Amino acid sequence: MSGIMFFILWSKPKFREDSRYILFAHMLINDSVHLMGIIVLLLFALAFLHMSKAICSILVVITAVTYNNTPLNLALISLERYVAIRFPLRHTEIATQRRTAIAIGLMWFISSVNILIEIFYIMALDPHFFTAPIFCTREQMLIEEWQLTLYSAASFFFLVVVALTILYIYVSITLVAKSASTNKDSANKARKTVLLHMFQLGLCITSLLYSLFESLIAKNGTASFMSLQCLNFFWLLVLPRCLSPLIYGLRDSAIRPLFLSYFRCNPTTLK
Repeated sequence: MSGIMFFILWSKPKFREDSRYILFAHMLINDSVHLMGIIVLLLFALAFLHMSKAICSILVVITAVTYNNTPLNLALISLERYVAIRFPLRHTEIATQRRTAIAIGLMWFISSVNILIEIFYIMALDPHFFTAPIFCTREQMLIEEWQLTLYSAASFFFLVVVALTILYIYVSITLVAKSASTNKDSANKARKTVLLHMFQLGLCITSLLYSLFESLIAKNGTASFMSLQCLNFFWLLVLPRCLSPLIYGLRDSAIRPLFLSYFRCNPTTLK
């Protein structure tokens, strides 16, 4: 489904030139890469396979950075909607393709700083970094307790900052919608879109519960540990990442008819 949506966004010049759809296409790619990364880690865990610490670090970096990107991407899309409503005449001037690309680049830089520092720290202290086999999880990669604390604090900081940003934008757009000098229909649509982003952020927050439930399942030591682990993985990590872009894409009046047409393998019905 994400692949169909990305194909639609890539194949239409209107979508490729609009900063809103550029950010949405980036969210589709980012979440798809994140899902592939965590599924590979799960398959290795279920098969009790080991890999070199260097390869494991690459997978950990990919999953960590793409995880941090999701809330930041939601904040950027909300900010773009805020500019479109608050400054409608200057929207195309402010939200250009170049500035959107710069914002995406900064997003990747901010998301990767913390995990890259950790990996370089591990690389410097571990002489067998490139050869030592390891059961690949983020916890196994860490050397010091403070690294896990730093990771949890950074994830919480990202989510709190993004939540406050989206809440501020929602309140601002609500106030603009009540103004008589603006297009109330557009403002109301933007307000509902930002509210949807808050719901998407809530889906992101569910992933923070994964480790908690994982530890509870491990402590119980039940015979159905593997089944409960898979259910926990599916409901808290996979499902939210699949639902978020699907809900946003199907809500968009420009994407929905194209998506349904391609999904039914009948794209010739639309001009």
